[in-house]
Amino acid sequence: MITLSVRGLAKSTTEESLTGVFSEYGVVRSLKLVKDLYTGDCKGFASIAMEGHEARAAITALNNTLLDESFIRVMPERDIKKRGRRR
Repeated sequence: MITLSVRGLAKSTTEESLTGVFSEYGVVRSLKLVKDLYTGDCKGFASIAMEGHEARAAITALNNTLLDESFIRVMPERDIKKRGRRR
């Protein structure tokens, strides 16, 4: 199981639209779309869990592509955590 970090989502992105796009590459085990508490709009990022080979296919196909008029970045979540470390 790999957890993907999806960044750069448009405010109009919904869980259904995101599930629809990623399910073309495999089964979406879980999805957490971060929304604004008051407006309910997407805050621009989400976490998606998929099986390893399916997640890698989704990364290859969807990274730097247009979704809801916004370019998205898709990468394994562990890569995000490594970038934040400081010595």
